Amino acid sequence: MLLARLTALLSATMSLAYPRLGLPVDRKLSFVRQETDGLQNNVTWDEYSIMINGERAFIFSGEMHPYRMPVQSLYLDLFQKVKSMGFNTVSFYVFWGIVEPKRGEISFAGFRDLQPWFDAAKQAGIYLMARPGPYINAETTAGGFPGWGTYTPGAWRTSNTTYFEAWQDYVSTIGHILAQNQITNGGPVILVQSENEYTGWAPGYSEDFVYEAELLTAWRNAGIKVPITFNDASPSGHYLSVDIWGYDSYPNGFDCSHPYTWAPGAVPEWLWGAHMEYTPTEPNNVYEFQGGAFDGWGGSGYNSCAILTGPDFDRVFNKNQLAMSTTYLNLYMIYGGTNWGGIAHPGVYTSYDYGAAIAEDRTLREKYYELKLQANFLRVSPAYLTTRPTNLYNQGTYTGNIALLTTQVLDAVGNMTGFYVVRQNDSSSNAMELYTLTLPTSAGNLTIPQLGGQLTLDGKDSKIHVVDYIAGSTQLLYSTGEIMTWATIDSRDIIIVYGNDGELHETAFKFSATSKVPSAKVVSGTGTIKTGMIDSTNLVVQYTTAGQTVVETGQNAYEFWVMYPPSTGSFANYSTVNPILIKGGYLIRSVELSGSTLEIIGDLNDTASFEIIAPAASSKGVTFNGEPLKLETTSYGTLTSSKSASLPSVQLPHIESLTWKTANSLPEITSTYNDTLWTTADHATTVNPTQPNTSVVLYAGDYGYHTGNILWRAHFTSTGSETGFVLNVQGGSAFGYSVWLDESFLGSWVGDAVHSNYEGTFNFPGSGGLAKGIDHVITILQDHMGYEEDWTAASDQFKTPRGILSYSFVGGDGTEVTVWKVSGNLGGEDYVDTTRGPLNEGGLYGERMGWHLPGFPDESWEDGAPTIGISNAGVSFYRTTFTLDVPAGIDYPMALVVSNITTNPYFRSQFYVNGYQFGKYVNSIGPQVSFAVPQGILDYNGLNTLAVSLWAQGAEGARLNSLALEVTAMVETSMTPVVNQPMPAWTPRPGVT
Repeated sequence: MLLARLTALLSATMSLAYPRLGLPVDRKLSFVRQETDGLQNNVTWDEYSIMINGERAFIFSGEMHPYRMPVQSLYLDLFQKVKSMGFNTVSFYVFWGIVEPKRGEISFAGFRDLQPWFDAAKQAGIYLMARPGPYINAETTAGGFPGWGTYTPGAWRTSNTTYFEAWQDYVSTIGHILAQNQITNGGPVILVQSENEYTGWAPGYSEDFVYEAELLTAWRNAGIKVPITFNDASPSGHYLSVDIWGYDSYPNGFDCSHPYTWAPGAVPEWLWGAHMEYTPTEPNNVYEFQGGAFDGWGGSGYNSCAILTGPDFDRVFNKNQLAMSTTYLNLYMIYGGTNWGGIAHPGVYTSYDYGAAIAEDRTLREKYYELKLQANFLRVSPAYLTTRPTNLYNQGTYTGNIALLTTQVLDAVGNMTGFYVVRQNDSSSNAMELYTLTLPTSAGNLTIPQLGGQLTLDGKDSKIHVVDYIAGSTQLLYSTGEIMTWATIDSRDIIIVYGNDGELHETAFKFSATSKVPSAKVVSGTGTIKTGMIDSTNLVVQYTTAGQTVVETGQNAYEFWVMYPPSTGSFANYSTVNPILIKGGYLIRSVELSGSTLEIIGDLNDTASFEIIAPAASSKGVTFNGEPLKLETTSYGTLTSSKSASLPSVQLPHIESLTWKTANSLPEITSTYNDTLWTTADHATTVNPTQPNTSVVLYAGDYGYHTGNILWRAHFTSTGSETGFVLNVQGGSAFGYSVWLDESFLGSWVGDAVHSNYEGTFNFPGSGGLAKGIDHVITILQDHMGYEEDWTAASDQFKTPRGILSYSFVGGDGTEVTVWKVSGNLGGEDYVDTTRGPLNEGGLYGERMGWHLPGFPDESWEDGAPTIGISNAGVSFYRTTFTLDVPAGIDYPMALVVSNITTNPYFRSQFYVNGYQFGKYVNSIGPQVSFAVPQGILDYNGLNTLAVSLWAQGAEGARLNSLALEVTAMVETSMTPVVNQPMPAWTPRPGVT
């Protein structure tokens, strides 16, 4: 349920008895000077803000990653949702490792092609801040580095020659791609970030200025002309040689297991001082501000993260950042997406929902609507863009209540408008505090409310009160009701203010001494208002945000949309003039004016009651998604209508009842299995910082296997004294492994959320040890949960190996392994499925054979379903098909849903949809049980192939408790039709064993 954020609709002509002439609206603010990189004038800056084509802009940005949404035809849907919340920019990472999985072979083909990303952003009217690394972190395997970096010598993220040579081709290639799409060439890219959080170093290392300079030179040589930025992990003054420096801040942390708990001092109060220490001549830029939280294996799930960083978090922490005159605010994440395939590092699971405003299935959380209030306010508040905080958090200042902190933020250029940000001193408090405001205004120092009563501030809430605020031709002497937006339409200034349900507020209008001060009146509704005067020229209106009157429409502020019709030219969809106000609807994507008709494009999830405020001449008719609306006119001049959503039922297959086929996916333990074609693990040395304790190197990465399941086979001849095997395997958090001697199961490390490696002792069958002179094979199946990140520069932590750290025979000191064999994804770095990319497949036999692909001939397989499972330790593969027939015009996101089982709970499964791996489930660790699969991976109008791997880690076997395909939301949509990603069918894979 949405929190009540009730509005007051104020109009200089509608709510006041005497109309006043509207003046031309010019939201461009003059400036004294601009700084530039000397290469272009499209993106400039000064100490206050960034300017785009000479106009100041609050850059309200959200983070999205194209590689976490492989369906490129859904990019526009996401960009439009970001645009409709009032944001103007999206920040995105480029993942080096997925475009250059083999050194020297760079591919931006298929889902890795960034041009659809650029084109969709421009179509939606969204600017882009590109963050191509080469290091990105991002909870991505190896922090974005390619797997071959694990066996490249030398410390990475330094100026050493081997690393310098490693990134040359990538930086040149991606630099040229970005240059072609920067604003100077008519594209949406306005900023390019160099490196990422280059803030901490391994012992013996420090900030490498040569490395920083080399990167800057490389970006410029590639054609980058827009400003280059950098994000310090905290404002510590690193990499100050970039054009526009900034920092990151995650003030509420990542403990999603306690989503309602905030530390008393969680709200940071020192960031402004740090900014002024290092870059006083640049804007205050936060290139990553907490927009959610990641969740790890064994965690609480992203619904809890969404609570931890929900709308109350946005009200308190975002507004605190605004109290520090921040004019670039990028929320990480605004849409998280999915760690499909092997994208993730070990600290996160398949979902990267992040608790973001736009959920993994592209639905809108409540915080989306809260952010919409903030973004639209900032868009129409040019005075904010030249502000400075004049006091930082003195208890009781302006309110007299020591439980409250108030920051005065004044326009240092216009020298008139003030913004007063009020929050609780104890950020953990849930108490409601009463207060009055004593503020300096153009009418003198005033105690507010002027007409009696007190203001209220709930726990975990914050407010921005304004003084001498200009809205078109109207000057607000003050307003305690928060402003969502204002617009001048048909020569009247319309201001939407809001507050929590039942709160007392005042808004005062300032008039000139020669004007006749009008009176306020109620023209609609049953609510009441109270009015008064200050010095005979200032009209005070007091109201409670509930009910409906001319100054109180009583509607949920979350329901209002501020839309801008496109202008002309190649940047038509970036227009911020001639706004149209629309209340109602799940999502309004865009508006256009066609003669006297207003054309609204949007989505519905229920019956929508619309109220529209638009120029009369261009709204004589109104259509919604091309269908004319039946209009009525209110007594105060707005248009109303309603539209019911069409949400037809859709028949989904009952997944468990489908015909399933199954086959053994662990033939490697059989006596007849031949591993001749496998890679021989025979490297005697490695450049890996972790030197081996084995006679040959048993690190999968050294042999080109960087993702998914890894299989090892140790051949030896028994001496007659061996009774067991000691094995230390490393695979990353939540990994597991299982061990067989020939066909006998010895045991498993089933994994947990803590251990990234584990040493176990596995006893051989029988009591007397192995017979002498017999050839045996030990088979080890291990999980590869992704490489570690490399946040600490020069640490080479991302090279932490995946594989066998040590082994020994129990009772067989003289026993030697004669040959080690290793297999991972088919082809390793020469991966065979170039469509789905290098991280989609692992090393299971079924994956190497292509059993997960559409069209594999499984007719000869036995019948069997994953919910029946297997009765022994091992791996089985399951396949089925089903058809979907989803009508056009609806957006019904779907997910594969399983449930936890406590009987024989130790197993791991992967889910493949039309060949794409979109789920990794570890039953005993969790927490994920719902795996979103986007349309475009699922064919909504055709045949789908679903494959499931089931790795039973216990001797008793395992099964899935349940498996279903479910609709997660129902929306009537206007989004452009989804085009399926390529789904190439199976073809024989020669040489597979």
